[in-house]
Amino acid sequence: MRRLLPYLQPYRTRWLAMVFVAVLSTVATIVIPLMTKVVIDGPVRHHDRTGLWWWGTAALAIGMSEVLLWIVRRWLVARATMGVEADIRKDLYARMQLLPMSFHSKWQSGQLLSRIMNDLGTVRRFLSFGALFLLLNTIQIVVTTLILLAMYWPLGLVVVVSVVPICVTVLRNERKFTALSRKAQDQSGRVATHVEESALGLRAIKSFGREDYVYDRFDTQVKELYDIQVGKVSLQATFWTILEVIPNVTLILVLGLGATAAGQGRITLGTLVAFITMMLSIVWPIASMGFFLSMTQESMTAADRIVEVFDAPREILDGAGLVPVRGGELELRDVGYRFPDGEKWALRHLDLTVPAGQTLAVVGTTGSGKTVLTGLISRLYDVSEGQVCIDGEDVRDLRLDELRSVVATAFEDPTLFSMSVRENLTLGRSDATEEEIREALQVVRADFVDDLPYGLDTRIGEQGMSLSGGQRQRLALARAVLARPRIIVLDDTLSALDVHTEALVEDALREVLVGVTAIVVAHRASTVMLADRVALLQDGRITHVGTHRELLRTVPEYRYLLAAEDETAVPAGGAR
Repeated sequence: MRRLLPYLQPYRTRWLAMVFVAVLSTVATIVIPLMTKVVIDGPVRHHDRTGLWWWGTAALAIGMSEVLLWIVRRWLVARATMGVEADIRKDLYARMQLLPMSFHSKWQSGQLLSRIMNDLGTVRRFLSFGALFLLLNTIQIVVTTLILLAMYWPLGLVVVVSVVPICVTVLRNERKFTALSRKAQDQSGRVATHVEESALGLRAIKSFGREDYVYDRFDTQVKELYDIQVGKVSLQATFWTILEVIPNVTLILVLGLGATAAGQGRITLGTLVAFITMMLSIVWPIASMGFFLSMTQESMTAADRIVEVFDAPREILDGAGLVPVRGGELELRDVGYRFPDGEKWALRHLDLTVPAGQTLAVVGTTGSGKTVLTGLISRLYDVSEGQVCIDGEDVRDLRLDELRSVVATAFEDPTLFSMSVRENLTLGRSDATEEEIREALQVVRADFVDDLPYGLDTRIGEQGMSLSGGQRQRLALARAVLARPRIIVLDDTLSALDVHTEALVEDALREVLVGVTAIVVAHRASTVMLADRVALLQDGRITHVGTHRELLRTVPEYRYLLAAEDETAVPAGGAR
């Protein structure tokens, strides 16, 4: 929670005003019983009607003031805490965007969603409700207890003693409740992940008729969450039992001892009434301490989960300065990459130069490292050894926003967002004109856009599920073309197209790739023909580089790879 305190700084004035107003309302709550004592021992005892009217009017005014102070406090609380929640949520979202792909590959999306929504809501509720009432209740209990001791110390001592078992119970159960809170919040993230995956994979689930299977898995996750929540409630029941019983027992003792003391003349009737009234006024603060302490533990756990994201290392950072990219020559210098938690190298000892304006096709079996290679160019991953250079400059010396404006990537599995076609296309270049958008669509032969209900302004479903696989690929390719990069990376972006459409798109791409440095991951001979040269990638190493015809003539593995229907069937020895 300490790490999130700086977010309170911009709202410091509102917080101070909120606390001041809240303390005033608490003072009013304490003052009213004292006025009862004065009224009973004064105007009521002496039959002073005028004094009774004056004191009654004063008590009414204080009561009305308390109501107004509560309204003002709630307004201040809402403005301050919602502002803090919005600020943290924006920074947390921005942090998620900056964290590397290695981070997102380890974390379930539901866990991130749970943190940015549920956990932040828990922290906000604590700041707006729990923390304030924990402070006010503590002040009210302490001040009221001191007043009770001053009124008649034997009865005040009874109240003080009654607080001891409450404190013992809270301290004994604090660690257990914290552990259960963390388990419940983590399990909520797993449930959210399951729901999200099921929603995105609904087509596959339905096509295999596995609705019951998926439901059973979800039911298991929900039951586990249910059991954890029941455990929390059982632990809280211990709090509430003690916090309900002890104040009531204390009240009975106060009534008995107070009545005896009043009968013996040790205290006045007004003092007894005021004492009991004040005693009743702190029953709820005492009883609610367990609830607010539980809320405190939950918010601390939620804050720790949020801070975990903030503390995750960025790993991929901006370069030290702005390095201009001139032509677009791409060079790999002894490049190697190993996943953070892996022992095996995905790529090793890659040396390759792609002159500016040339196109290089990368061919290899599944798992040979092609996708990792394409990710290194735009720094979705950073090399474990060696250098990736553009125009002789290490990409790690470039600012990330500059690098990713120079390099555009279209992936085999395209990502489209739940917004309009136009917004998806202009994701990499927001200032694109209507004419430029139309040109990019023409390149990829995406004429189907005009048949959509609202054309470019048609909102497509989440992940573009309302479109076919080929249509999604063409829009992702058009997005890369529209960005007008100096280096374009196509990660097998034509795999979902039919042969006729693929031929049309390839003809148009030949014109687009003129003057642009391109890396094309390919599995088909027709796609390889787009390239000036071809690199054969085997087991994370580039074994051969040459033209398509040269490799067909001299490299049996390459010839077999393009001819085989199953690319994973390459013989261990290479040639058949």
